Amino acid sequence: MRNFTFLLLVYLSFFLGEGYSQQKNNDKRENKPMWWKEAVVYQLYPRSFKDSDGDGVGDLKGIISKLDYLKSLGIDAVWLNPIFSSPNDDNGYDISDYRNIMKEFGTMNDFDELLAGLHKRNIKLVLDMVLNHSSDEHEWFKQAKSSRSNPYRNYYHWWPEEKGKPTPRYSFFDVNSDAWKYDATTKSYYLHYFSQKQPDLNWENEKLRNEVYDMMKFWLDKGIDGLRMDAFQYVSKDTTWKKYPLGYEKDIIKYYGMGPNLHQYLKEMNTKVISKYNIMTVAEGAGSTLEDAHSLVDEDRQELNMAYHFEIMDIGNDPKGYQLTDLKKAFSKWDQAFAKKGWLAIFLANHDVPRMVSKYGNDSPEFRRFSSKLLTTLIMTMRGTPFYFNGDELGMSNIKFDKIEDYRDIATINAYKSAKAKGENLDSFMDKQKFISRDNTRTPFQWNNSLNAGFTTGTPWIKVNPNYKTVNVAVEEKDPESELFYFKKMVALRKSSPVLVYGDYEVFDIENPDVYCYTRMHGAAKMLVVLNFSAKSISYPLDKGINTTEARVLMNNYKTQATILNHQVDLKPLQALVFQLN
Repeated sequence: MRNFTFLLLVYLSFFLGEGYSQQKNNDKRENKPMWWKEAVVYQLYPRSFKDSDGDGVGDLKGIISKLDYLKSLGIDAVWLNPIFSSPNDDNGYDISDYRNIMKEFGTMNDFDELLAGLHKRNIKLVLDMVLNHSSDEHEWFKQAKSSRSNPYRNYYHWWPEEKGKPTPRYSFFDVNSDAWKYDATTKSYYLHYFSQKQPDLNWENEKLRNEVYDMMKFWLDKGIDGLRMDAFQYVSKDTTWKKYPLGYEKDIIKYYGMGPNLHQYLKEMNTKVISKYNIMTVAEGAGSTLEDAHSLVDEDRQELNMAYHFEIMDIGNDPKGYQLTDLKKAFSKWDQAFAKKGWLAIFLANHDVPRMVSKYGNDSPEFRRFSSKLLTTLIMTMRGTPFYFNGDELGMSNIKFDKIEDYRDIATINAYKSAKAKGENLDSFMDKQKFISRDNTRTPFQWNNSLNAGFTTGTPWIKVNPNYKTVNVAVEEKDPESELFYFKKMVALRKSSPVLVYGDYEVFDIENPDVYCYTRMHGAAKMLVVLNFSAKSISYPLDKGINTTEARVLMNNYKTQATILNHQVDLKPLQALVFQLN
């Protein structure tokens, strides 16, 4: 009966929201309806999703075997982390051949089968393009470092030894944070913003740019539906190599992001590639300011079409916790700035940050399930395109490794080496990694309670979270109160409710430290979202401007009834409520 009630309310919300088709006819804002605005994007980390051959590494055939699971989620698009040939210094973000598939992942035939299988199920595919740097094992770099006169030399950034030491540049992954690596063969230094095995590509070189554009068209002509461009805001360098002020790395985007020719490159890319396809395009990062973000994605700019900013990601990095008011203000600021023009990605997790329930929620045994559902509610009820990281629909949490030997991420490993060399407190370092390390989101997907969570019959490339026996697909598919069931219901509600996609957003009581309360309004449709981020019960008085006369509960992450009495709602710890107000 409860399922019938839910479906009825979803049905009503669709028609009260006037339906997508009518909304498209009546839309008067610059934000025109597009498929990628209405999509729910599921980020899939192939190395950890499903292993088909027992080598301990996820692969394309493993993904193919789980396509019906992806379909069951109701998602519209899959963002696949890099699958290209790579020596795996940085888990595929160091590409040695952009037109081939990593051997561990399978073959091009496997990719073609995967793409066809997704499209058969009406799921689009977005590929992750690493365009700031290649692997040092890419043929371009092998040629470039063979001699100073090699035709590929100018595909990368070099500093000749005779000019003395290069102007210092900070590296994210280098043990010494030094972005210049000496090459004895040509007596020169090459630039690497990330690891030494990830030399930065020289986008000043038109020939290099055209190589990249041809590679992008190779995949787009295969039929992929979108491009997510890794670290793209860094591709344009100030090649005068001027000295930056002391401590510049603490505000790195200001100095590395949005370089002098970035927009020129994007407009060229749009003209030669993007404009010829009906695709979603999103660059990792959105500059330092709202103006930077708009300059990347506003329709009249003819560059990209979705901003993927990191301000929210910068909140919650302290293991001691964060202020909910900071999160509310960040969401509200970006929504207000993009209300009429441009478009945002909405997310709380990806492959570069910890599990969302551990970072933004409460992963204790008592509250993990409620917290996971609350965060799902937040993502699915904000204006913008929701991006959801695989495993979060199950409420997967941080693994919290005790030993550095268990980590596989180069960022954590090199940071440990650096801390050790500097004589820092390694116990404190390890405690922080339990909270913040990228490996927390990269542990194997939890399919069932069999050995290795059903991920592999071999030895997994990284350890499985011990909670897999209770947190897994097989258990949650049978439990109507599970995080997985809740996720599917939230996806269904969003996809049937234009108000949640295109509706106006208004936040209330923004200084409240415990409750996040906002409305979404589109035409005659209006929804109220109330989220209790605290681990305590709260009697929450609603703003008098919210008309709750005909309020009906659409979503509730508790089994108990929820009602609004005397313009007040009683909230349990980590409770999430969505009301239809008309």
